Amino acid sequence: MNNLLRCVPLLLCLLAGLAQAAEPRVVALSWEAAEHLLKLDITPVAVADAEQYRAQVARPPLPAQVPSAGSRRAPDFDKLAALKPELIVIGERQEAMRAQLARIAPVTTYGSLSQEHDSYLVARDDYLALAQRFGREDHALRELAAMQVQIDGLHQRLVEHFRGRLPKVLVIRFVSPGMVRVDGGDSMIDSALQQLHLQPAYPPPHDAVVPVEALAGIEDGVVVYVEPFAGQEQLFASPEWRAMPFVRADRLAAMPDTWAHGGAFSIQYLAEAIAPALLSLPAP
Repeated sequence: MNNLLRCVPLLLCLLAGLAQAAEPRVVALSWEAAEHLLKLDITPVAVADAEQYRAQVARPPLPAQVPSAGSRRAPDFDKLAALKPELIVIGERQEAMRAQLARIAPVTTYGSLSQEHDSYLVARDDYLALAQRFGREDHALRELAAMQVQIDGLHQRLVEHFRGRLPKVLVIRFVSPGMVRVDGGDSMIDSALQQLHLQPAYPPPHDAVVPVEALAGIEDGVVVYVEPFAGQEQLFASPEWRAMPFVRADRLAAMPDTWAHGGAFSIQYLAEAIAPALLSLPAP
């Protein structure tokens, strides 16, 4: 018995070593792929534009020890070769590099954030396909289920706050004090609003930049804007802005800057930014 107990630490070390050895060596040249790998508990050996990912995408967090693989447009092929990856994951926009990358390691493509597709459903399918490749389907399904629980909880809080009468919502990003970007149907923002059971307050275009004056037609909806933006104080003090119906009715709310062009879990991060903005508004 004592001999068996003495073997336990050795067995644990062996198991840990096997687990470490089984960790796949994957390079992510698209940020969507990096997000999905991290949500599968796979740490990429390198990510393109790693520092920009940490600053702009932020979630899921990329460990500090993960180096950059060069830029998404121009990867560092020498660095990639030195890393000896088992797989390189690219996005559709990097297909032209496939032949050159394939000299280093097998290459696969995931990601199609196009207005011709439902961005969330495409990203979800990509996530599950990547999970299947590494035998982590159960893990992926648990992560997706946990996300749905979180979003459903936010929806319930909105229902309670607005007493069962959810407002129509438009999310905008100021390009300048006079122009705003509206993400159209099938975007990640649109998917997040749908998951929260929120109807659009503005006819959903394909991604468009429209003049601020166009927002004057929003008579009964809520406008959520991404902050901060340059010229915010001057615009909000102008008579034209203060005359907007949603401003007069106190139906304007701010949300933090949140990456809106990412993988499947972007809708959770967007919902977690949009819902608190709406909950900050007065209850009807």
